[in-house]
Amino acid sequence: MSEIATEAAAWVEQNWDPDLTVGEWWQRLADAGYSHPSLPENAGGRGYDRAGNTAVRTALKDAGAMGPPTGLGMMLAAPTIAANGTQEQIDRHVKPILNGTEAWCQLFSEPNAGSDLASIQTSAVADGEEFVVNGQKVWTSGGQIANKGMLIARTDPDAPKHRGISYFAFDMAQDGVDVRPLTEMTGRAIFNEVFLDDCRVGVDDLIGENGGGWRVANDTLMFERMSLGANPVPLASTNPGTIIGNLGKRAGDVVEAGQRSESGVPAPNLQFWGRLAEVARENGRLDNPVVRDDFTKFWMLAEVNRLTAMRGRTKGASSASPNISKLMMSDLYRSARELGASVLGAEATLATKGDFASLVQEIIMFSPGPAIYGGTDQVQRNIIGERGLGLPREPGPAKDTPFSELPKN
Repeated sequence: MSEIATEAAAWVEQNWDPDLTVGEWWQRLADAGYSHPSLPENAGGRGYDRAGNTAVRTALKDAGAMGPPTGLGMMLAAPTIAANGTQEQIDRHVKPILNGTEAWCQLFSEPNAGSDLASIQTSAVADGEEFVVNGQKVWTSGGQIANKGMLIARTDPDAPKHRGISYFAFDMAQDGVDVRPLTEMTGRAIFNEVFLDDCRVGVDDLIGENGGGWRVANDTLMFERMSLGANPVPLASTNPGTIIGNLGKRAGDVVEAGQRSESGVPAPNLQFWGRLAEVARENGRLDNPVVRDDFTKFWMLAEVNRLTAMRGRTKGASSASPNISKLMMSDLYRSARELGASVLGAEATLATKGDFASLVQEIIMFSPGPAIYGGTDQVQRNIIGERGLGLPREPGPAKDTPFSELPKN
């Protein structure tokens, strides 16, 4: 056992108490640097690499402890602000993410700016020490429970489209913010559309330089693609923030319920593979050579994806590694869909909420989503070709063309 693993195991044994509230337990994790140990120390982490982060999560799992907060604050906002924000911004925004008191959403995509994200038209006009924001965002995960949002908006329409964008830490609890959930065929409402009408954001909440938001946004997208393609140690946890009301729950009750993020979806990982193999063994389908071959292919894809995500976090990795992981995650969902349907047959259409068949059913219905959100499969292939293989860019207007002169969708 490594020194990190030994230290983490000893800390968890001394500090984990199922009778703590969720908020109390998350505060202990944050104070110890174990809420997001991959962050640098000045941002409340320990500066651990992937192996160290896995060791901490393994210690929590082995002790039956609850995991740290879930959501886009942990996944995207915290590492982005840690990499691009001032120390004052890090102290003000990252700490409430680590102790779970603030939930975040991502205010990036727009009805006419999805795959071509740099075409956003939401505006942020300077007004003294603030910017006035107007526009519409869509596919905003967790917007209905978010305290804050990662907002990109156009601050200079006369600059080239990639240079006139700025990145803000945006307060969702203000007049002019209208969040409307979008219900999917799974019955969940993971995504939302958000209307911004004369909203305000301070100059001190500008992350990075005015007009330099595209570079910051690309950091966020990199963290997103790496996270979507990763396979971390699964832990029972729940959504953060003051809106959803989880902070006062008993932490042990969350663990006993095996509760993951309320807005999350089942993950097609090796744990899912193992449960599906048990079902196939019970109903006799594991004896079918075609089904066994599909099980082998799924396991290989999941394992290669895990190793690819690990390699993407090492020095010298291709700049397209996160895109490769993201593309493989789309393949995993499709593979899980086909394998689950083969094993369960008609049972996957008659599932009772809460049983394993309902989990497979949800994966089947959700499976088209990963090929779209976070950048479509086609966009990932373009990026891999251009950044990873050095292929020429797609034809289009000159890079220095002012955004105001570009044709709009």
